[in-house]
Formats: sequence, C-alpha cells, structure tokens
Amino acid sequence: MASNLNYDQKLLEQAKALGNFKYKTDAVNAALLEYVQRHQQPKIIELFGKVEYDKDYDYKKARKR
Repeated sequence: MASNLNYDQKLLEQAKALGNFKYKTDAVNAALLEYVQRHQQPKIIELFGKVEYDKDYDYKKARKR
C-alpha cells in the first residue's frame, strides 16, 4: 500500500545504516515492529503471578513420550 509520509530524512538514513537495510521500507517496517513490541511489553508484566503451574510437573518424564 503506497503512502505519503513526511519523515526526517536524516533519521531514516541513520536507521537504514544502523540496521543495514537496503530499502527505506525495510527500515520503516523494522522500526514499527520494534515500537509495537516495546509498547506491548508492559502487558506481559501484568501476567506475573497470575499464571498457575503444576508444581509436580516432571518435564523430563514428558520428554519420553
């Protein structure tokens, strides 16, 4: 999908160089992915202490199946 974006040329060139990207699109997509991942991280922290697990689970026994 084509888009017209107003962005900082110098910043995009730095991102391309740092990420060793050949195309601007690749640099922008990588930046968007990193942005989304970083902003989703706090949701994982909310799960701490809420996940129930079986204390008697034997992972070695489960491997033999």
